[in-house]
Amino acid sequence: MPRAGSALAEDLMSTVLRIRRVVRRRLRSELPGPHLPGSHVELLRVVHRDPGIGVAAAARELQLAGNSVSTLVNLLTEAGLLRREVDPADRRAARLHLTAAARQRLENWGRARAGLVSEALTRLSEEDISAITAALPALDRLTGMLKEDDR
Repeated sequence: MPRAGSALAEDLMSTVLRIRRVVRRRLRSELPGPHLPGSHVELLRVVHRDPGIGVAAAARELQLAGNSVSTLVNLLTEAGLLRREVDPADRRAARLHLTAAARQRLENWGRARAGLVSEALTRLSEEDISAITAALPALDRLTGMLKEDDR
């Protein structure tokens, strides 16, 4: 019988966090350049998915306060990874774009992350790979529910 409730929730979150931590630690030692905190990478990924996104929309996507995202934008702009452009429709608003350096960094990071996880997956049993594959749609639905609950 499947587990439910707080024990399953805790085990799920603990496992996801451990995977992220291990991958981040391994990649940090393999990739050149200064370490970027997770929040910086998340903002860069949002801008990569939606070039020209505004600060407020990025804050909603990241579920962070607007002033927190503004601080991240300032830091990433100073680091040469983000470019702010004035919104032609509202001169007070900024539109965010990745710099070439940020695009290259995200490509390198994505390639290294995919390689690291792919290599580890090849060492799992077919049953484990099937179980992970089967769980992905449910995890996507769970993510969607959690996002809806936050609105």
